[in-house]
Amino acid sequence: MKKKAILLCLLLVILIVINLTDGTVNIPIHDTLLILKGESTSHTAWEHIIWQNRIPQTITAMFAGSALAVSGLLMQTLFRNPLAGPSILGISDGANLGVAIIMLYFGGNLGLLGAAGGFLTVLMAAMVGAFSILMLIIYFSTKVKNNVMLLIIGIMIGYLTSSIISILNFHASTDKVHAFVMWGMGDFSGVSLQRLPLLIGSIGSGLVLSLLLIKPLNALLLGERYAENLGVNIRRCRISILLCTGVLTAVTTAFCGPISFIGLAVPHIARLLLGTSNHKQLVPFTILSGAFVALLCNWLCLRLIPDSFIPLNAVTPILGAPVIIYVIINRDNIQYFN
Repeated sequence: MKKKAILLCLLLVILIVINLTDGTVNIPIHDTLLILKGESTSHTAWEHIIWQNRIPQTITAMFAGSALAVSGLLMQTLFRNPLAGPSILGISDGANLGVAIIMLYFGGNLGLLGAAGGFLTVLMAAMVGAFSILMLIIYFSTKVKNNVMLLIIGIMIGYLTSSIISILNFHASTDKVHAFVMWGMGDFSGVSLQRLPLLIGSIGSGLVLSLLLIKPLNALLLGERYAENLGVNIRRCRISILLCTGVLTAVTTAFCGPISFIGLAVPHIARLLLGTSNHKQLVPFTILSGAFVALLCNWLCLRLIPDSFIPLNAVTPILGAPVIIYVIINRDNIQYFN
């Protein structure tokens, strides 16, 4: 575990350096280090690129990737389903609905936030939509004891929100639909340096909560009855897992748009690399793996096709889909929940 974690950290550092130095404008590592130290260089444009674009984008990718990966791990453990992901309960669909109402019905800006306008309005709409669905799911979790039934309710809520979005799309103008589609492709570059502390604080609190849930998660691997015999309050544990997943998914979707496959595939990558289902090792390793995969996808968006930019959600399936296919084919030979 330690050797694999150290290797992953080294690879993560390498990817951070690549994301900071490589792009449409290549900046030498030496100059990048000088800029990070606060020293001036002969290229003032490079300083702007590093501080205003690449540092926020790199940090956003790391935190968003970690948030989605941990959310996927929590959902797969709670529902004992290797194909569960952070979007399965409809929370990200709630964020989509909030943004769809703003972009497709109100035209992208309610005019309530002055010059901050567009971004903050969309951000608030996504947060309100996601947390509304989260509260609804938590309410149903107090009424439904069976996790499978709760899962089905979440899927049905997702269908309902998707239906409303389809209606809004049908009646919206072409430019509004295009703006909404672009937002739905996912993007790590939309968070400015000034808004970065809010993202870090929100996702950081969710990641800390996921670490505090390690013991009950390990107990759930043995089944709810056994976990209850060990003194785990199943109802409180389920609400805590839903709340943690909801916060991480809602914040990530609000800031970066809906991002596919990272939350679904990364937990499997972490399990396969570690060869264990022990969350004491799995949760921290999943956090690192999520950051690594997100940074890799962010870099591939610029480099997969020369002199061309690829949307984030066009890249994530390239890495994620083969993992899921492998899991499905070898599901009988892989013991995830024991």
